[in-house]
Amino acid sequence: MNIKIAIAEDNSFLAKVVIEKLSFFNDLKFKFRGENGAELIRKLECDHNVDVILMDIQMPEMDGIATTEIVKKKYPHIKIIMITVFDDDENIFNAIKAGANGYLLKEVDAENLHKCILEVINGGAPMTPSIALKTLNLLRNPILAENDDTINEIKLSNRETGILEHLSIGLNYNEIADNLIISPSTVRKHIENIYKKLQVHNKVEAVLKAKKHKLI
Repeated sequence: MNIKIAIAEDNSFLAKVVIEKLSFFNDLKFKFRGENGAELIRKLECDHNVDVILMDIQMPEMDGIATTEIVKKKYPHIKIIMITVFDDDENIFNAIKAGANGYLLKEVDAENLHKCILEVINGGAPMTPSIALKTLNLLRNPILAENDDTINEIKLSNRETGILEHLSIGLNYNEIADNLIISPSTVRKHIENIYKKLQVHNKVEAVLKAKKHKLI
């Protein structure tokens, strides 16, 4: 299987470094680069047959967080990994809110980048360890509370609650399927329903919201 990759990066040198890292692996196919978010979206309008976008955060014209939000609404099938030098809480939180599926620092080596791309394709949420630690702290931070009373009216089925609990301990689709003795496609369908009910875009946000409202 060829995993089709697009890149959003305004720095030509850094873009070349990432493209070179991708080139080491036969199952990764680099498709195109946008020098900013607006250019990436224009290119996606011509060809959105892309599996994963590696998204910079700070770019001229349209930054990575705004771009992620637009891409997730227009092309929800595309996985987005933020790949950035910024590891501050605000950027992490805003990226998660926008729908990012993973968050890596640019220092990631080729082997780990490949591993993280495979992980995100399989339903995981890859993060650089230091980012994962900050994300856990964000999960415990009351400033993430949303003024969303409708969540209290939402009921999750026993199966959906079970799957959310599995997600909360970091299992991917295949591992959840094995544990619950159901198919990965069934897990995926349940997770889609959970996202719709909770009005979220990704695993981290779903777990955050479910814990906040004591659904798990």
